[in-house]
Amino acid sequence: MPEPDHMHWEGRWGDLEAIRQLKARYCRFVDTKQWTRLAALFVPGTVFEGFGSAPTGADERQFIAGISARLAEVVSIHHCHTPEIAFTGERSARGIWQMMDYLQFPDGQRPREAPDSPGFVGWGYYEEDYRLCDDGRWRFCFMRLTRQRIDPLAADHPPVRAGFIAPTPDWL
Repeated sequence: MPEPDHMHWEGRWGDLEAIRQLKARYCRFVDTKQWTRLAALFVPGTVFEGFGSAPTGADERQFIAGISARLAEVVSIHHCHTPEIAFTGERSARGIWQMMDYLQFPDGQRPREAPDSPGFVGWGYYEEDYRLCDDGRWRFCFMRLTRQRIDPLAADHPPVRAGFIAPTPDWL
C-alpha cells in the first residue's frame, strides 16, 4: 500500500533532523532544569494535554510555570525514540514519539501518579505538532502526553546519590 502524500520526505531530511534535535533539546532542558531555554522551544499559544504539571489546555507559560515548580527538586530522565514524523504542509509537521520517563521525588514528596511511592517509571507516547517559524527554526505548537503504563518505584528505592558530574548547560 503506498504511503499517503503527507508522509513523503524527499528533500525534507534537514527538516526531519531539525525536529529530532528539537525533541532532544526538550528532554535535555527538562532534565537539566533549563526552564528559559525550554520555553524558547514553543511558539506562543502552544497547547498542552495530558501533563501532570499543567492542566489540559494550558499554554506554554502555564506549562513552564507548572513543570518548573513540580520538577525543581526531582531527578528526571526522559527518553524519546523511534519517531514517526509527517509533513502536513511546507511549514508544518506532526510527530509521535515513544517515551519513557523516570521521576524520583525528594524525601517526603510523592507524585500523584504513584502516591505511595517516591517516584515512578512511565511509558507512553508524545503526540506533537511543529511549526517552522520565520527565524528558520522548528518549534512545538501542540504537545500531548499519553501514558500506557506507570510503575511506582518501590518504597525502599535507593535515595538519590550526590557527587555525580552535572551536565554542562552550554556544551553545544
